[in-house]
Amino acid sequence: MTPPPAVRPERLGAAELIEVVLDAGSFVSWDSPVIRPDDLSQSYAAELVAAELRSGADESVLTGAGTIRGRRVALLVNEFRFLGGSIGLAAADRLDLAIRRATQEGLPLLAATSSGGTRMQEGTLAFVQMVRITEVIVAHKAAGLPYLVYLRHPTTGGVFASWGSLGHVSVGEPVALIGFLGPKVYRALYGAEFPADVQTSENLLAHGLLDAVLPPHRFADISSRALNVLMPGPLPTRPEPTAVADQPECSAWESIEFTRRPDRPGVRELLRFAATDVVPLSGTGQGEQQSGLQLVLARFSGLSCVLLGQDHALQSGDTLLGPAALRVARRGMRLAAELDLPLVSVIDTPGAALSKEAEEGGLAGEIARCLADLVELEAPTVCVLLGQGSGGAALALLPADRVIAARHAWLSPLPPEGASAIVHDGDISFAAEMAGAQGVRAVDLLRRGIVDAMVPEFEHAGQEPAPFSRRMGAALATELAGVQLLPAQQRGLRRAGRYR
Repeated sequence: MTPPPAVRPERLGAAELIEVVLDAGSFVSWDSPVIRPDDLSQSYAAELVAAELRSGADESVLTGAGTIRGRRVALLVNEFRFLGGSIGLAAADRLDLAIRRATQEGLPLLAATSSGGTRMQEGTLAFVQMVRITEVIVAHKAAGLPYLVYLRHPTTGGVFASWGSLGHVSVGEPVALIGFLGPKVYRALYGAEFPADVQTSENLLAHGLLDAVLPPHRFADISSRALNVLMPGPLPTRPEPTAVADQPECSAWESIEFTRRPDRPGVRELLRFAATDVVPLSGTGQGEQQSGLQLVLARFSGLSCVLLGQDHALQSGDTLLGPAALRVARRGMRLAAELDLPLVSVIDTPGAALSKEAEEGGLAGEIARCLADLVELEAPTVCVLLGQGSGGAALALLPADRVIAARHAWLSPLPPEGASAIVHDGDISFAAEMAGAQGVRAVDLLRRGIVDAMVPEFEHAGQEPAPFSRRMGAALATELAGVQLLPAQQRGLRRAGRYR
């Protein structure tokens, strides 16, 4: 039975959206009255008058400032009832001034789009305004200020292809039409209907082009959580390191078996029990998505970070980490650099995908680029060896200012079975022996300076998922505070010389 088509919610006007998103009574407009040129055609002038009467707005964008959960933000909102939210010269002037003011005042910027794109009545002059708007958005982001985007129904054309696609966090309205070329234009140009269910917010989310799909009344919540992370307050006092109990040594193979247990806590438990203000982000932002690597904004003991977490529960068989997952990781690295936030990488992987698709997708190159990005990243970095650390997928997230490891975590160039097969002519029965000889255990890594600190497990983390996750979160917070206190040059020297 074919499911009924999804019902598109009633579109809110710009003023109504502002009331839903901002704290009550907090909005202050930044807009001056629009002054129209004298040489407008009679037909266009009449359209503008009709648009004002229909929408109650004097242009297709409203700008201003208000608060969300008490935090002051700048806001850009399209009014679709004004000539389809199209952007002409007056609207571009308004956006330009508002974005510059937000940057000058150090405010995070929220944009809620709903537009058919460039205003056709103003031709090429309107078309090139998208370059101008992009320029000031880029300057705002270069100042280390957050830019959040809410793509509403419909968002198409030049708006989607410029300031609508540049958010640090991008959220779509449910069942919204979002796409580059609107279906009406496609039909007129090509005499056919555009394929159904492609230009929808839900499809874009599935392809890693949006981070979430939420109704308007929930945009304030995700914005508030994201801004708690992206605009942290003063650095809290560095937490005292947790006293580490003596840990009896066990064999490498015992540790490996513990990390392969299905009850072993992973990155999801770490976030659930030890983090606050968790905001999951989705995909590369360039049409790729892979569930085995999580990209989130989060705080540990009040300390903000961008976290890249390999999720061992979602890596098996044909879902091992491939090049798309590493491109998601590199998006997180760029985000940390743009906003000067610490980056946390969590390693917990049985290994990278070994497949035709992974090879043709550039897996080796993506591992190399992850290494290069992390070695040069200006943001503070902490790596957490949480469980399995097998092969290039683990190595890709290893370079960091500080590395901490769970007691039973391990790091190896291959799964022990693979190492055994190489050394013993295809025989994997020497896996335990190879693991012991290679020095893969956390305690071995600690002795050799590859790991800086070890977090205890009693007897193994699967028996105490919540306490273990909280211990790891506390250790991570200590390291986050420490690396942020180090001068950038000192961090760079330490990172570069770690393995000499």
